[in-house]
Amino acid sequence: MKKIVIFFLALVLLTPSFAFPGMFTFKAGFFVPQANFDVRDDNLWWFEFDNMDLSKTDYQTTNFGFAYEYFVTRQISLVLGVDTYNKNKYGSYEGYVGETIGALDYAFDYGEGFPISHSFNVSITPIQLSLKFAPTGRRGKFIPYIGGGVGLYLWNVTLRGDLIMDEYEWFYDPDLDQDVRGYIVELADLREDYRLSLGYHAFGGIMMPVANRISLEVEFKYNYAQGELKEAFLGFEPFDLSGYQISLGLNYWF
Repeated sequence: MKKIVIFFLALVLLTPSFAFPGMFTFKAGFFVPQANFDVRDDNLWWFEFDNMDLSKTDYQTTNFGFAYEYFVTRQISLVLGVDTYNKNKYGSYEGYVGETIGALDYAFDYGEGFPISHSFNVSITPIQLSLKFAPTGRRGKFIPYIGGGVGLYLWNVTLRGDLIMDEYEWFYDPDLDQDVRGYIVELADLREDYRLSLGYHAFGGIMMPVANRISLEVEFKYNYAQGELKEAFLGFEPFDLSGYQISLGLNYWF
């Protein structure tokens, strides 16, 4: 956040050197990941939501971004923008407890024991090029606009902590007077780091001038992108990076 603010202020200070009209925007918003999934074990979103005490709402969070806009005509402009999204959430397996037997940890679906937990982190940084259209021009108390374009999505997915494996062993439980199944629990550090995917977006909003060269904007944006899981989560279907974003922006015109 601090780096984004410093960069935005530096761009504002450099604007007198530009010989063409444009605008810088700093945004603070709220991002809602679409987290689309099929009810199947090879979907990573579903794997987390089905097994852990996690849900889509746990991955909704504030985000920040900035954009540079170049005015092509009175109604059309080109926008280069960067947004940020990062959410790390710690969850526990539902329906399982852990027990240490010998040198290994095992997961059982009954009884008392320690929680089996891990963190699941998702980070998305889209770098987007957009075509923006203001149908009424850029004068007036209210300036509506729409737009869309393409982007490169830099993303990371990380899972750290306890992971229940498919392998199991049988143990005799004297209280039940029968054998019970214990799944092996391993400590995991799984990462898909600095991956790139192509995506698309569409947005609409309204700008409201509040001072000379300064305006505020309210914007809604939809992002669509899919990330191929090729390393730590090999065998899973593409990871949904899509989401909805509503933001409040501060515009500086030059």
